[in-house]
Amino acid sequence: MPYKLVWIVTLLLLFSIHVSAQQNPIHKVKEGETLENIAKKYKVTPYNILSFNKEIKQGQTLLPNTILVIPLNPNATNEEVSGDAKTEEVVVVQQEPIGFTTHKVRKRETLFGIAQRYDVTQEDIKKYNKELYSIQLKKGMRLQIPKFPEVVLTEEELLNQQGFEVYTVQPKETRWSIAHRYGITIDSMLVLNPQLSKANDNLAEGQQLKLPRPEGVPEQVVQLYQSYTVPAKQTFYSLEKEFGVTSAELMKLNPEIGERGGLKEGMVLRIPQKKVSTAVVNTDNYIFYEVKPKQTEYSLTRNLDVTYRDLLDLNPELINGLKAGMILKLPKDKTGDLEVKNSLILDKINLLDSINTMNRPKLLVLLPFRLDRIDINDKDKATKILSKDRISKSVLGLYSGTLVALDSIKKLGISVDVKVFDTELSLNKSKEILLKENLMGVSAIIGPLNPHSLKEVAVQASNYQIPVISPIASESDISLSNVFFSKPADSILRDRMISYVENKRTDENIIVIYGVSHEASKNKILQHFPLASSIEISESEKNISLDIDKFKTFLSEEKENWVFVETDNFKVVSSVISILNSTNTEESKIRVFTTDYNSAFENNVISNTHLSNLNFCYPSVYRNAPNDSFVKMYRKRFGSTPDQYATRGFDLAYDLLLKLAYKNNLFEVSSVIGETEYTGNKFNYSKDLASGYFNTSSYIMKYEDMWVKEVKPE
Repeated sequence: MPYKLVWIVTLLLLFSIHVSAQQNPIHKVKEGETLENIAKKYKVTPYNILSFNKEIKQGQTLLPNTILVIPLNPNATNEEVSGDAKTEEVVVVQQEPIGFTTHKVRKRETLFGIAQRYDVTQEDIKKYNKELYSIQLKKGMRLQIPKFPEVVLTEEELLNQQGFEVYTVQPKETRWSIAHRYGITIDSMLVLNPQLSKANDNLAEGQQLKLPRPEGVPEQVVQLYQSYTVPAKQTFYSLEKEFGVTSAELMKLNPEIGERGGLKEGMVLRIPQKKVSTAVVNTDNYIFYEVKPKQTEYSLTRNLDVTYRDLLDLNPELINGLKAGMILKLPKDKTGDLEVKNSLILDKINLLDSINTMNRPKLLVLLPFRLDRIDINDKDKATKILSKDRISKSVLGLYSGTLVALDSIKKLGISVDVKVFDTELSLNKSKEILLKENLMGVSAIIGPLNPHSLKEVAVQASNYQIPVISPIASESDISLSNVFFSKPADSILRDRMISYVENKRTDENIIVIYGVSHEASKNKILQHFPLASSIEISESEKNISLDIDKFKTFLSEEKENWVFVETDNFKVVSSVISILNSTNTEESKIRVFTTDYNSAFENNVISNTHLSNLNFCYPSVYRNAPNDSFVKMYRKRFGSTPDQYATRGFDLAYDLLLKLAYKNNLFEVSSVIGETEYTGNKFNYSKDLASGYFNTSSYIMKYEDMWVKEVKPE
């Protein structure tokens, strides 16, 4: 090897020793190792290791091949790290200094301290100050300190020398799939990659991660074996057909075949049972599950509705036992009744049974009460203003429901620190509140309502990783990842309605009646029902009309007619529903749907009798509140029946507080909790890559026998 190359390699190796004390190495647990002796090797405490590897609990037996991230003590030198924890021994090749610095020894200075100061070794100093081989360091000595060229390693070189590699995220990969591939936990991945967001689980295609470099044969090609008893007249050919193993492989695994002159009846063979596929593991072909603390083989297989043998085939590392934080994979077609979110299988968690009374959520409520325009001394005038103002009515409903939620959570033993502010429907007022209020330690913010204030609050809260819950808005141009839109978007409701019709339909005749402003809805319906007929409503200031003759040509007498009515004009709804009701006969049965249930369908001019006759069906954010404990508590406190805003205020706040009582981090909870449902609303927040969390849960409602009823899922 040329001298220059040897010199460069030596510098790289020396530098790797220098930086290894500053990085967090990984340690693969060996048979019989304990937390205490591993901590001793690295000159850290067991507590240090536990704090970096949260999946490991105090007193837990460490399983072989468990990968630990080691937080090295920055004060420990390489000489102090013992056993196999030391950096690999390096044969040092002589290198020449590029110059010298003169250092005058001061009182109480040591050779070690001087070496540390100039970033050289003690041996380097002795080499150029040979008197130090025979006498002790003394005050006033003048030493020649060598200066060596600085070596700058690339990130890849550094990672390679420390047992890591840079991994580039591929399309459709998740944190779970990558953790499974490398055999590490999500906690370990976050320690190794502190740049990853704690607020969500997102990964971007092309993003680079620091991960432990696999040792030896990758786990993806681990081989399992089974015992097989040879029956009479067994041949190598039939074995190859049955097990996919060649005669050469069998001979290698079972030397007794050669010793006994071939296959013999009753011979017990070692047969390769399963070779785990090396195909790409991503969200296209697998879903993932994170093993929970204290989980057993029985509880795991029961939760996942799968046999342990099937789990072992897909996850060979299970042969060493279950470990909290382990990421397991399952085929995508195994979902069954499991709830899957972002390709992660969710445990069915009962929040009421899982609250931690030690958690004390801190909540801010920012709503536009607009008290600045109300004279509280004039009760009649104040009541009149509040009763006529739509915004004030909705705000008071939301707030009254929130108060009942706070009472309910208090009865569960949870203490909540809550502050309420009036934003006055003003952006400046929202800014003023944020300027005065300390956001440090706030668990969540409910509100504001108006988009500009919501955006301002979200921006400020994002600096503290605080979730902001929008009580009414379903979507926005806000592209911040900390906003939770609690009301399902119109597109989600439309898709839910179309999906419902698709699942219920056999051969019914589909017709779409639409207004000019709802052509997009018509097009969406026709995408799913390409043979459907459509007819546009003629709308003008003086006349609203439906071409009845043309419409009748679309009706079928052999099939039931399912008619979508898509408009936001109450006059159109009134006219069309009246026409459809009169056309609904034994010869031409009609049922009515809409994908956009808006205020036009709630206008007083619309006949509920007609809607009931037509079994009108629609998607909804809200269902009518039953006479449950919330309704009774509300009546007792406020002396009236809660409206849909009060019900929403209760459901939203109660859901939020229960989740924060379970784990005081809404981002983490939302990644592991599926759908929750309360009095009149349900929530299932799904993370959008670009702009926050969106509630994807909704109801299908229908008119039947003059009542509006929820259509229960089959």
